[in-house]
This record gives sequence, structure tokens and C-alpha cells, in this order.
Amino acid sequence: MGEEGLTQRFQNVFGTGKTVIGMVHLAAMPGTPLRDADRGLEGMIEDARADLLALQAAGFDAVMFGNENDRPYEFQVDTATTAAMAFVIGQLRAEITVPFGVNVLWDPMASVALGAATGARFVREIFTGTYASDMGVWSPDAGQAMRYRDRLGREDMAMLYNVSAEFAHSLDQRPLPDRARSAVFSSIPDAVLVSGQITGEAAAMSDLEAVKAVLPDIPVLANTGVKHDTVAEVLSIADGCIVGSSLKVDGDTWKPVDPERAKDFMDRVRQAR
Repeated sequence: MGEEGLTQRFQNVFGTGKTVIGMVHLAAMPGTPLRDADRGLEGMIEDARADLLALQAAGFDAVMFGNENDRPYEFQVDTATTAAMAFVIGQLRAEITVPFGVNVLWDPMASVALGAATGARFVREIFTGTYASDMGVWSPDAGQAMRYRDRLGREDMAMLYNVSAEFAHSLDQRPLPDRARSAVFSSIPDAVLVSGQITGEAAAMSDLEAVKAVLPDIPVLANTGVKHDTVAEVLSIADGCIVGSSLKVDGDTWKPVDPERAKDFMDRVRQAR
């Protein structure tokens, strides 16, 4: 797929409108500190099903499964994490009615493997850059991840690149727009994501505007912290957004999706569109 295919792959998954992706934050995986051993995998499936159905009923364009509860995060996750996530998604597969993606924090290779195994339409990760982070020095390899995707026969799976890592500071001192533009040239992402400093914290509107200004022909999405009262402004700049915390009970990242909050969010999205 050549340069003209960059936005085409994104469009094949999401269409051409302002894309809004809702997060299904899975419970902590086996072997992680916050794991709820009493509820086990069946409890994890039950919780994920409730969140999934609430997001679909609210009209989200797509959903994404992530392991946000696996704190403290790792750059190379245990095999059991990827296997458990695949099992949960597999149990829900027949109930998923919208395009879905995956993100195994913060492991690009595991994310690609999970996406390929479950039939995900897209993957989100930090694929480029070098960062000083809470987890140590962070230096992913986009070339390795992209080649892995293609070796697994999933050239159709869109790659969403987060270019402003959460919990981290870029050691590359080029301005964010320059890093984003360079990532598109060197690493051929299907979309570029702009984040705030941590989960649930908004990206600066000025950062969204600056990145979109240098990438007019590449989808640029707000990756964190989009709220009910900011989504209209965000969508006036960006080509879409990924939202999790704002949809939860009391807006708390670690609580279940609130169906009414999810519905209200998408009502505002439809008005903004």
C-alpha cells in the first residue's frame, strides 16, 4: 500500500466522518498487582460486556479494548496478559457490532499480535520516539511493529500512532508538530494521536491545532481527556477522538461506563457534526 493508501486504510475502517472511539478498559490481567482474583476471567468478561454494550447502544463509531488497569505498566508485557485479553475479546466477539481495536500498554509487538489474533481493525500504541517515562527509558521500534503486522497477514489493520506519550517526556526536543510530521514521513501511520500528560487529561487545543496544521491530509485524533463540554471544540479541529474517562460513572477512569453519560456524549457529538 503506497502513500495514497495512508488515509485509505483509515477510511476503510472508520469512513470519512469525525470518528469517535469509545474505550473498554478491561480489568487488571492475571499476574498484575491490581488483579481481582475472586472475580477472575468471568468477572472481567462480565464487566467488559456491560461497557461494550453501553458504548454500542450510545452510537459510538468504534470501540477499543485496553489494559489500563495493569498498573504499573510495562514495555514488554507477560504472555498471560496478551492471552487473557485475547480470551476476553474472543468471548465478546459475536456481540461486537462496530469496528474494534486493541492497545496493550505499552507494548507495540503485543498490541499487534493481539490485533492480528482477534481480528481487530486497528491498533493504538506509542510506536515512535524516545521518552523519559515513569516506566524508564521508552524507545519503541515502529519498523519492527509494522513488519510484524505484515508478516501476520494483517496489512489491512490500521496503525494509530500516539506521538505525545502519556506518563513521559520526549527526549527528542523538536516541537511536537515536527515530530508528528517526521513520524508520518518515516513510519507511515494511518492516523496520528495527540495526548495529554496522563490518562484522562486533555491534550492542549494548541497542540491539536499545530499538529493538524502540518498534517492536513492525515487523520489527527485527540487521544485523551475529551469531555462532554469540550468535544464540539475538539471535533472542530481534529478528525476524531478517543474517549474513556468521561464516559465512566462520575467521570472516574476506573469505574464502569455510565450508559447515560455515554449517550449524552454521543448526542453532543452528533450536534457537533
